[in-house]
Amino acid sequence: MAIQLAELLRNARLDTIETHVGTAPILKLRTGAQPADCGTADSGTVLCSMTLPSDWLNAASTGQITKNGTWSGTASGGGGTIGHFRLYVGPGGTVCKMQGSCGIGTGDLQLDNTVVADGQTITVTGFTMTDGNA
Repeated sequence: MAIQLAELLRNARLDTIETHVGTAPILKLRTGAQPADCGTADSGTVLCSMTLPSDWLNAASTGQITKNGTWSGTASGGGGTIGHFRLYVGPGGTVCKMQGSCGIGTGDLQLDNTVVADGQTITVTGFTMTDGNA
């Protein structure tokens, strides 16, 4: 039998993400497949780097948490296809705290466009995390 958690506990676990990562993390959109885990070295080319709002996640509800505010940036790493994201903190945004896939209507992070040209504005249209053990 699997362990099940109450919705309030699942929400509390999700709400700690923003507290742990802190305000104004750096989101980097990269080419290619994501590394095995956040402890693995970066892969791909950074096509866009953006600083997220200081309150970047909404309060968790029904075991889910979503992006808050506008997540947008300008491509500056040349053109290419965005394949994954990494979220960083620390001086200069060097400590990876989260990573996932990117797509239009699919992926962990939803974008308005995954094929970008240098200087193009890129907007995150959706981001939802669901806590397990329901």
